[in-house]
Amino acid sequence: MRVLAIPGSLRRTSYNRRLLEAAVEHVPAGMQIVLHEGLGSLPLFNEEIEPGPDSVARLREQVAAADGILIATPEYNQSLPGVLKNAIDWLSRPGPEEVLIGKPVAVIGASAGRWGTRLAQSALRQILNATESLVMANPALYVREAERLFDENGRLVDQATRESLRSVLVAFGKWIDLTTTRERHAA
Repeated sequence: MRVLAIPGSLRRTSYNRRLLEAAVEHVPAGMQIVLHEGLGSLPLFNEEIEPGPDSVARLREQVAAADGILIATPEYNQSLPGVLKNAIDWLSRPGPEEVLIGKPVAVIGASAGRWGTRLAQSALRQILNATESLVMANPALYVREAERLFDENGRLVDQATRESLRSVLVAFGKWIDLTTTRERHAA
């Protein structure tokens, strides 16, 4: 099972990138998580340049080849970052096939604040529902006060958060199996 992990932040040392790196480290048996690099190379969405440059084509190919997408979003001004919304706008287009329709997606997030990323995740789920992605509802992971949970090397050291992340990954594997089976029976 191949999962494409997309950090919603451009920072190389962002908590959300670190959270996805922890997911790679604690991946359940039978799942491979590949971290996407390059949201910053996507131009602002513009229908006049569709289907877009090579960076868009590469991201679309990675999403199409993945069995599921794991997105870790920060929360900026009570919503998701513009760079993540921009990527979804590019991915939601039909050029040439619609890669998000029917794609299993899990959403997690980390923040230095005490509220976690609840509002950003809610907004992201709404957007993904509009793209007809199959968004996993539970379990949720809203990592708050993230600076306390990672060591100086960026490694997730908080045991409770590692266990919660692993629970999300196990559930996501089941979600991918369930939704893929449904899609096959519907075809």
